[in-house]
Amino acid sequence: MLKGKKILLGITGSIAAYKSAMLIRLLIKQGAEVKVIMTKSATDFITPLTLATLSKNPVLIDFQKNENGEWNNHVELGLWADAFIIAPASANTIAKMANGNCDNLLLACYLSARCKVYFAPAMDLDMYKHPSTLDNLKRLKSFASIIINPGNGELASGLFGEGRMAEPEEIVNCIEKDFSKNLPLSKKKVLITAGPTYEAIDPVRFIGNHSSGKMGFALAEEFAKQGAEVILICGPNNLITQSSSIRRIDIVSAEELYKQSISVFKNVDIAVLSAAVADFKPATVAKNKIKKSNESKNIDLIPTIDTLASLGKLKKKNQLLIGFALETNNELENAKSKIKNKNLDMIVLNSMNDKGAGFKGDTNKISIIDKNNKINRFELKSKLEVAKDIVSKIIEKL
Repeated sequence: MLKGKKILLGITGSIAAYKSAMLIRLLIKQGAEVKVIMTKSATDFITPLTLATLSKNPVLIDFQKNENGEWNNHVELGLWADAFIIAPASANTIAKMANGNCDNLLLACYLSARCKVYFAPAMDLDMYKHPSTLDNLKRLKSFASIIINPGNGELASGLFGEGRMAEPEEIVNCIEKDFSKNLPLSKKKVLITAGPTYEAIDPVRFIGNHSSGKMGFALAEEFAKQGAEVILICGPNNLITQSSSIRRIDIVSAEELYKQSISVFKNVDIAVLSAAVADFKPATVAKNKIKKSNESKNIDLIPTIDTLASLGKLKKKNQLLIGFALETNNELENAKSKIKNKNLDMIVLNSMNDKGAGFKGDTNKISIIDKNNKINRFELKSKLEVAKDIVSKIIEKL
């Protein structure tokens, strides 16, 4: 959501300035470019060196850059930013910004900014509740600024109440949600399934497959970038999610995937089932590890629950259901029959016969087939680019 965004972070004199280090790390992790402006009093609480190291940009404090007469151009900084965050925002700085005062670089940048401005107040309880502070916050809201409400808890003074700066995770989440409002999938809920399932033979061994989950995770991130709230149900994997708009549910078996998918499906607008679910599982699971012997062992297999077909039976008119088909032969015929038999709106087909497609790798080659048998074929691409193609087609369908 914040990838490629230019974020200006203003830090004022407050004990909560120590949280700014984590805020910068989270913003950088989301792919944002961060520049920091501090008031002189803020440097009493956290060093510019720390913040410059984390942001990978010089920290700006004064109008004058050096003794040669070069200056930090507040106009350019104000125009550069896609978002301006004041965190922590002290009572003093809030009062000055509400009334248009301009006696430091941070205030000058604020008056020059054309982007959305976010305030994360941080002060003691009585200061926050004082009528003048509340009036100043109302005034900032009237300028279309976003106030990220402080938390309730123990304050630096020892008092308990409102005034604690919101946690860095909350601030990032607030900005992400605000950015997502004008995106094509804003207010949409999406279910994604990803990765393999493991079907136990005994406490040690299982039946599984080579799915890495990379395709499903790429889809989850792309849906989140387009403004969707994502529920990612994933089998065993070593991947991590980036966007705070993704709620991850880890499962192991096909039965667990089925139960979790059924429980959330009625509340989603779109479901994309990319998980490589085992078609069969052992009829019985040994309580203890099966010991090695010279005798042959037979394992009776029974079908697992077909989650995709089950959701197809529950699908409403206002829901989109998309399946995946990884085939080795009769690819188109098998994919088309799945669309009909499982009541899908479209299916994403890839073939094990295509070099660079399939499990584990970072690339894929797909065709997207809709229920009217319209076929869109794509070249071999990275899974991140494939995810963009899939989400783009779903947006078209909507």
